[in-house]
Amino acid sequence: MTSARSVDRSRSAAGRRGLPAWQALARHADEQQGVTVRSLFDQDPDRTRDLAFETCGMYVDFSKHRITRTTLRLLLDLAQQCEVTQRRDAMFAGEKINVSEQRAVLHVALRAPRDAVITVDGHNVVPGVHRVLDRMADFSRRVRSGEWTGHTGRRIHTVINIGIGGSDLGPRMAYQALLPYAGPQLSARFVSNVDGADFVTATADLDPAETLFIVSSKSWHTLETLTNARAARQWILDAFGSDTAAVAKHFVAVSTNAEGVAEFGIDPQNMFGFWDWVGGRYSMDSAVGLSLMLAIGPDQFTELLAGFHELDEHFRTTRPEHNIPLLMGLLEVWYNNFLGAQTQAVLPYSHYLEHLPSYLQQLEMESNGKHVTLAGHHVDYQTGQIIWGQPGTNGQHAFYQLLHQGTKLVPADFIGVAEPLSKLTEQHDLLLANMFAQAEALAFGRSEDQLREAGVPEEQIPHRVCEGNRPSTTVLLDRLSPRRLGSLIALYEHKVFIEGVIWDIDSFDQWGVELGKILATTITDELIADNPPALAHDSSTNELIRRYRAARNRPI
Repeated sequence: MTSARSVDRSRSAAGRRGLPAWQALARHADEQQGVTVRSLFDQDPDRTRDLAFETCGMYVDFSKHRITRTTLRLLLDLAQQCEVTQRRDAMFAGEKINVSEQRAVLHVALRAPRDAVITVDGHNVVPGVHRVLDRMADFSRRVRSGEWTGHTGRRIHTVINIGIGGSDLGPRMAYQALLPYAGPQLSARFVSNVDGADFVTATADLDPAETLFIVSSKSWHTLETLTNARAARQWILDAFGSDTAAVAKHFVAVSTNAEGVAEFGIDPQNMFGFWDWVGGRYSMDSAVGLSLMLAIGPDQFTELLAGFHELDEHFRTTRPEHNIPLLMGLLEVWYNNFLGAQTQAVLPYSHYLEHLPSYLQQLEMESNGKHVTLAGHHVDYQTGQIIWGQPGTNGQHAFYQLLHQGTKLVPADFIGVAEPLSKLTEQHDLLLANMFAQAEALAFGRSEDQLREAGVPEEQIPHRVCEGNRPSTTVLLDRLSPRRLGSLIALYEHKVFIEGVIWDIDSFDQWGVELGKILATTITDELIADNPPALAHDSSTNELIRRYRAARNRPI
């Protein structure tokens, strides 16, 4: 097998633009100017038959895109020339495809069955994954049954997850998505923002005797998380007369730093670990998902993992022309690099999926917001779309106007659920009617002739024309269950992977995040210093620090 370090090195130096398929796609994009989604359906009314696919309880329709069979063939040629299959296989084999940190990338191991063999440095990691999952399941059953109690012997009713980034967005999104599967005896809340208002709001109506905190920090050095964790610790101590024994009954940790956890007051026996081959934004199905397991129960969490694995197998084994995450990734490359799009809208038509756009923002933008190739050369093409959106139908009364009549190309993903989880089925019918209608309206628009036929006054026609030709993917889940949610998230994880391979970037590091953290540590010391600090920043930052100190009555 080709090693991860050697894959595509000769092509990295020349750049992706030099690939024959890239050049062919650039020519093809020029040739396709003037071709519309409407004209493509006119030429082939049954194109959905060839451009819609099903797997894992999902129906995925690509037919409303600005693509022809030639477009798809050239995109698949590009995938072949970028050695996508080899890179995918290297990831599943545990090779160190995170080249800047020399790490394997094995979120797929987090949901592998017990009998799977996935090795890193010659060691099968799957048994270790299941040992952690078994410990999580045992702990969850004890808390949910009331066997685990707080300091006063009362059972736990609220779990608060303290984390940030991947340690917050994943479990927060999944908890909201799976609320119908959460039992009434235990609810989850999430604190991430270092703004104290976040913690105060989350705890305002809670009884400390019935509250359990999960502190998620792999290194136990994450500034925002530990600041909030210390506030939570003080909240517990204040409630129990500064009895430090209470900490061990109201805190558990998701970390790898046993020493730091013990120093905080958490019993290391109640620390749940994970591995350096799990990136934060890919970790919701690891111990980072403990709050979710507590809420929905171990059996439903196992279903979530099964859904992840089911889509993993589709991605790993399905031929390229029917491989849904591969095609999704290639379509984003098509719009980003050949048609000039810079953003991607994610539009879930489900209240339960309201946090999905925020979750996918981090997944995509932290993964693929990179400016150098695997070999360290500056790219000369766009990488990483800007992801944004909110649930329908709310978004229809906010930003859809720009989608329909604006001047920017914004491909969209519509995500809906066929089977309602609410008893209000009439509202669900209306919800899905709106989703299907919006995708149709974006694709086909409304012409001057159609407006005249409808009797629209002539002076209004220019203002009411919708040009159409706005591309979208429709993802229709048969139901929103733990298994289906797992498959949906894995679909986007692998889509992001495909984009990173095509762009020849490392999707699994995040060095840009580190710079702000380093500077924030220095500035924090300067903000709180007893005496006026010697400032050596730029004039703007220096003045902001002085003004803040003055507002807090600290000498400047």
